[in-house]
Amino acid sequence: MKRTITFTSIWDTWSWSPDLTRRNEGVQVDDGVSHKKVRKQERPRASEAALQLAAIGLEAEFELLVDDRPVRPERIFPDPRAIVRDPMMHRVGRSYHLPTGSAIYFDTGVIELATPVIEINRGCAARAGRSLWEAIVYLRNELDAWDRANGKHTRLKGFSAHYNISFERQRGTPARGRGVDELALLLSYILPVPVMLLAANRESTGIGVRPRENRIEVTADFTPSPSLMIATATFITGVVREVMTWPSFELSVLRRRHVPVIRGFEPMPHTSRKGYLARLDRFPTNPFAANIHVDSWPVENAVAGGEAVSTMTLHEIGASIFRRFRQAVLRLSDPFTFRMISLIMNGKTSTLLDLPERPDAYEDVGHLCLWDDLFPERILKRSIYERILIRAISGQKLRMNGDTYTPIGLRGWSEVVFRRDSDGRHRRVPFDLLRRYLELWERVS
Repeated sequence: MKRTITFTSIWDTWSWSPDLTRRNEGVQVDDGVSHKKVRKQERPRASEAALQLAAIGLEAEFELLVDDRPVRPERIFPDPRAIVRDPMMHRVGRSYHLPTGSAIYFDTGVIELATPVIEINRGCAARAGRSLWEAIVYLRNELDAWDRANGKHTRLKGFSAHYNISFERQRGTPARGRGVDELALLLSYILPVPVMLLAANRESTGIGVRPRENRIEVTADFTPSPSLMIATATFITGVVREVMTWPSFELSVLRRRHVPVIRGFEPMPHTSRKGYLARLDRFPTNPFAANIHVDSWPVENAVAGGEAVSTMTLHEIGASIFRRFRQAVLRLSDPFTFRMISLIMNGKTSTLLDLPERPDAYEDVGHLCLWDDLFPERILKRSIYERILIRAISGQKLRMNGDTYTPIGLRGWSEVVFRRDSDGRHRRVPFDLLRRYLELWERVS
C-alpha cells in the first residue's frame, strides 16, 4: 500500500456470538414517536444483537480522482447520496446501503465499500467477492452518470482491501494465551507470503493482520481481479478458521507444524489500529521486488521430503503453507477458486508479482477491471444474511405474528429496524430471528 490512513471501519459495529440462545432472539421495542428512554432492564444486552452464525465480510477502499487529480470525496460530495441516484437506506453517520446490499461511506479521504456479513460455509468467499464487485459496478455506473451530468471524468483508484473473519474461542479449550491478539500475531507469520502470491503487486509494501474484539482483519492492497480477490478471501478464511482450532497460539507451534518462516522476519506494529504488519523492510530484502520463482530465502521450520530445508523461493514457501492448510481451504472453496489457488501456489499460473510493474487496472477500477459475473445465482445462491439485508433495504413489508411491518433502517450488521404499520411503533429484529421469516419475506416480494 502506498500510504497509511487511519480510519473507523463500518465493521466496528459487527457483533457475533456463538452462544446466542433462542431466548435471546426476542424483538426489542422502543417508541419511535415519543423517543422515550428504554428502562434499564429493557435495554438489549450485547448478545441480543449478535449473530449466531460465524461470518466473513470484505471491504475495499478507493481513492477518487476527478479530471485526473486526486481529491477527497467529501470535498466534492456531502455524502454518498450525492453520487447514488436511487434511494438508499441510512445506516449510521454518513454511511448508507446500496441497493446491492453493500454499504458505502467516505473514510479519511477514500470511498469505502463494505459487504454484508456472509455466513461461513462452502463458497462464502465467492459470495462475498460477488457482493463487493456488484457494489463496485453499481458505484462506477453512478459515477459515470455524474460525470455526464457535470462534464467531469472520475476514476476509482484501487487502494486497499480488508478481509474480516469471525473469531470465537473453541469450546473446552483454555482462554489464556488463545485470545484474538495471540491469534493475530501467529497469523502474521503464516499469512504474508501466500497472500503476497495471491493479492500483491510490485509496488505493494506489506500484509497486515489486525485483531478486533470478535474477528480477525487481514489488510492488503486492493486486487483488480475479482477471481484473485475471491481466491485471497478463500485462502485467508480457510487458514484463519483452521488456526483458530489449534490448542496453542504460541509461536513455537510453527516449528512443530513445520510452517516455513523467512529467517529474520518479525512483524512490526500495524500502522493503523492495533495489529501486526509484515512490511517490506521487516524481511532481509524486499519480497515484493523479488523473483518469486528463483530468488532463495533462508527459512526456518521448513521440511521437504522428510528432510529439513534451509532455503526456499517464495513460491516454495507459499506451496508449503498451502499444503498444510489444503483441506481447510478446500472445505470452504468452490471448485473454480480452489483450482486457481492450487495453480498459483504451485507456480503453474502467473500472479501479479510475475508482472514487471503494477498493472494499469488499479488506476481505473470499474473500467479497466470488471466483474464478469463469475458466480451467477443459479450456480451460487446468495447467503442467508445477505438475502435478509437485501430484503430489508428494499423496503419490502413483512408479516410477523399477525402484524405487518415495514423495514426503515438497520442497527449495525445484525438487526433490522421495522415500523409496525398499525401503530407506528418501532421494533428491532435480529437477523437470526428473521431467518425464520426469510422464505415468506421473499415469497411475498
